[in-house]
Amino acid sequence: MTLWVPVTLAAALVQAVRFSLQKRLKGLGLSTGGATFSRFLFAAPLAWVAAAVLIAASGQGMPALDARFWAFAVAGGIGQIIATFCTVALFSERSFAVGIAFTKTETVQVALVSGLILGDRTSAWGYAAILLGVAGVILLSRPPKPAEGKRGSIFNKASALGLLAGGFFGASAIGYRGATLEIARDDVLLRAALALACVTTFQTLAMAAWLRWREPGELARVLRAWRPTSLVGVTGVLGSFGWFTAFTLENAAYVRSVGQVDLVFSYLISVLMFRERVRPVELLGIGLLTLGILMIVTLA
Repeated sequence: MTLWVPVTLAAALVQAVRFSLQKRLKGLGLSTGGATFSRFLFAAPLAWVAAAVLIAASGQGMPALDARFWAFAVAGGIGQIIATFCTVALFSERSFAVGIAFTKTETVQVALVSGLILGDRTSAWGYAAILLGVAGVILLSRPPKPAEGKRGSIFNKASALGLLAGGFFGASAIGYRGATLEIARDDVLLRAALALACVTTFQTLAMAAWLRWREPGELARVLRAWRPTSLVGVTGVLGSFGWFTAFTLENAAYVRSVGQVDLVFSYLISVLMFRERVRPVELLGIGLLTLGILMIVTLA
């Protein structure tokens, strides 16, 4: 087994734990923006400590970071902020496992966009997998209790947030892989840690400015809740370090495809930790979406 596979599996597990912690932050009175900001606030210093240690150990000093690196890093950082914001907001709409399942449309969206923009060819199996994924999303997007006398529509706030989250998570993965490849060093861990440190610093400053402008007082609320928010930061930086390392080693599409295993982790957390019930139709949707993802990985 190549190194990027176990690294990706570990990153997916930590990511599922981090999302569960962020869901709990919503119960502490933090806004969606505050819960999202906590993801980056405590992660940036930890990422810089790891980067500094690895740079010092290399004995080669700080590598040069050119304009292409920053373009990839900033694009990936913005994509992740928006995707995380949408995911945290989604938790208020549906259960934890279903909320995470919506973000799994990422692989379907990337396949479609790469075909339109890059001209990548998709096989018959690939199109079949995409259709299965769409069917899963339709099942997941049905409101649990439609208003009396009205049929639930698949076009609702939950489906929109999930689709946006998936799309922006895909964009962030491409940006992060591009950023790590722009660092002219052979040390995989150094490249991952340095790219992560730069990205999380940008994200922290950008989110702080946004909250100060749009949600006065939210920064103070995040800091007052430093114990639970710091746990989000620690799990965030550990998970991100795993993703960045995997992106350095392998194609982002493969990494994100294997990383879909966090869907299973999220379901277990939803049932065991939050005591949430997942309807049979939602389980069917999760199953179809997962099958579509596996088909893309193995057969497309």
